[in-house]
Amino acid sequence: MPGKSIKAMTMVRNDRFLAKWVAHYGRELGRENLYVFFDGEDQEVPPFCAGVNTRVIPKMQGNVVATDRARARFMSDQAAQLMRQGADMVIATDADEFLVVDPALGVGLRRFLSSLPDHPCHSGLGVDVLQHLPEEAPADFSRPFLTQRRRGWLYSRYTKPSVITRPLQWGGGYHRVKGCNFHIAAGLYLFHFGGVDRQSLREISADPTRVANGWNRHQLKRQRALERISRVKARRWDGAVKLARTLQHMCRPIFALNKPSTYGLRIVAEIPERFRDTV
Repeated sequence: MPGKSIKAMTMVRNDRFLAKWVAHYGRELGRENLYVFFDGEDQEVPPFCAGVNTRVIPKMQGNVVATDRARARFMSDQAAQLMRQGADMVIATDADEFLVVDPALGVGLRRFLSSLPDHPCHSGLGVDVLQHLPEEAPADFSRPFLTQRRRGWLYSRYTKPSVITRPLQWGGGYHRVKGCNFHIAAGLYLFHFGGVDRQSLREISADPTRVANGWNRHQLKRQRALERISRVKARRWDGAVKLARTLQHMCRPIFALNKPSTYGLRIVAEIPERFRDTV
C-alpha cells in the first residue's frame, strides 16, 4: 500500500465491538499493522483476529479512572516502541471508535493521513452515534451501524488526538495529549458507537464486575445522554460540521486548554447517505 507506515492499536476486555474494529482498520491499513492488547489473562484471542498482532496481558487493576490512566500510559509506551521500529504514525482508539475519511474525498485512511501536515498529533471531528428513541430499532452488530443509525452528536469529547506522529503521552481515554495541542483534520471523523444500542448499555450497567469497578456510572450517563439527544432536532450535516469545527477550534475548557469544547451546545446532525457503508 502507498503512503506512510501507519499502525493502529486498541486495548479490550470482553468487548463486542472488536470484530468491527479489526474489520475496519484491517481494511484501511492491513491486518499486519493492527495491534490488539487483551486486558486480562482470562481472555482468549478470538479467531477473527487472525493476521493481527495480539497480546494478552495481566489485567489492569483499579477503578475506572485508575485503569483508564494505566491503559493510556501503556498504550503510549507501545506507540513509542512502534515508532522506534519505523512507524510514521500510530492510531490509538477504543474498540468502539472508528476513524473515517469523508467518502466525498475519494481517498482511504492511509492516503489521507499520509497527506496531513506535520503536526505531533491529529484529531478527527468527534461524532457520537446514538440510538434515536423511539424511532430506531435495536442495533444489529452484524450489519454496518450507519445503515441503521442516521443521527450523530458532534460532541467535543470524541474529538480526540487519536493519531500521533512522534512519541507522546496520551491522557486517560485518549482525550488529550499531554503538553501538546490538538489539530482537527478537515474531512476526518471519529465515529463513536458506545451508545449505538440502549439494550447493550443496560446489559453492561448490570454486569457485576463492571459495577464493582465503577463502570456502571459511566454507562448510566451514556443512557441519559441517549435520551436527551433523542429530543434534539438534527441539523444539516455540512452546516453543523462547520459550526462544530469552528467552536471546537476556538473554545477550550479552562481546566484543559489542550482539549476542545462547545461549552454545552448540543449539535446533532443528519449523517449523509455517503457514510452508510463505512462502519
